[in-house]
Amino acid sequence: MDFTEPLSRIEKALSAASEALKAFTPGKIESTLKDGGDPVTEADVLLDGILKDILLQDGEGWLSEETTDDPSRLDKKCVWIVDPLDGTREFIKGIPEWCVSIGYVVNGRPEAAGICSPTAGQTFLGTRQAGVTLNGKPAKVTDRRDFVGATVLASNSEIHRGEWKQFEAEPFKIVPMGSVAYKMARVAAGLDDATFTLVPKNEWDVAAGWLLVEAAGGQVLDKNAKVRQFNQQNPLLPGLLAANPAILTRLTDLCL
Repeated sequence: MDFTEPLSRIEKALSAASEALKAFTPGKIESTLKDGGDPVTEADVLLDGILKDILLQDGEGWLSEETTDDPSRLDKKCVWIVDPLDGTREFIKGIPEWCVSIGYVVNGRPEAAGICSPTAGQTFLGTRQAGVTLNGKPAKVTDRRDFVGATVLASNSEIHRGEWKQFEAEPFKIVPMGSVAYKMARVAAGLDDATFTLVPKNEWDVAAGWLLVEAAGGQVLDKNAKVRQFNQQNPLLPGLLAANPAILTRLTDLCL
């Protein structure tokens, strides 16, 4: 299948989201807590509506962090899995480690995706057939073969909880960062070598990044060393590992 048209919608949606975000100042925005304790802002809700208006067409499903789940998506062949603002905590604090994340899933498999970091001026786009671009230029995962000199992106909160202390003796450099989607996009574009998290994530956190890493020549596995089938009734999945194939093999031996 040709996913040029969905990718065009993704690019249009990311551009509209970036424009809408100009009305907000990261670090100076009020937030409330959702039932699960996660923060949400006016920007999260606004972006959700903008993305849905541009992306969703008749016959397609929708799964978003900011939309009440509609089980009818489970019967759809094509489903949008989005996080209007991944890294809301960083957004609230004014830390530039958040992004807009859009994944297009067909029969459970991500096929097209886009991730935009307005503060970094970076837009990552890709399809499984055409590969990945960063700001319009071709990009791919690094070709590093081992941990020596590698950069591995870690969750800010996991670092804070001490969950990465066990890896401090490894020969790779650990770099704390917010949004998991943005971390995966950076790995896909070869800006960093790997990222992993050993705590559960939701499909909207990782669907777009999963596609970008694979389309850029990398691999992603969940904490059970399996490839995710997306658009599940329960969108929660175990932690994941993302890197080029050589580094992923080493991470699997280290973490799983």
